[in-house]
Amino acid sequence: MDINRMTKSQFRRLPYRKNWAEEIEFDSLIILPLDFDWIGYLRFWFKHFISKIFKMNKPEIWEVGHMHDSGYRCMDFVLVREGKPICLLSGCSDVIHINGIGGLGKDWLEKYGTVPKKIEPQDWSIDCLATSGLLRILSRGKMSCGPAISSFELFSDVTEKEG
Repeated sequence: MDINRMTKSQFRRLPYRKNWAEEIEFDSLIILPLDFDWIGYLRFWFKHFISKIFKMNKPEIWEVGHMHDSGYRCMDFVLVREGKPICLLSGCSDVIHINGIGGLGKDWLEKYGTVPKKIEPQDWSIDCLATSGLLRILSRGKMSCGPAISSFELFSDVTEKEG
């Protein structure tokens, strides 16, 4: 199915990748915010109110479904290859680190041996799908990602030019 014609509910019905650390090659990624859990949120505020009255431990925001302990909503990600959805990732990430944490790239310590003084620019783009209104992240090369955990790392696998 063409991603530009898919609805949010069609994206949500995609299967999750089988292995959370599996390496999958893709050429774009769609950000799929998880639905807000209103019932869980009301339950959280009720517990919070009761905890003040009876001087009990306050509840944690992550107890609300689809919320990260940072207080931000979690996201799923749809991997796309040649305009076709491959699978869903994550469900527990509240942030995307473009080109890895700190923007240093994949395996930067092995590549540079230390924090690099200069990092080659990457070509990143974001567009908005017509039907769903979801955001899609693209790079000029193939893309890869780290494990889908709390902080989601996204990499462009563009081969660096030899200088």
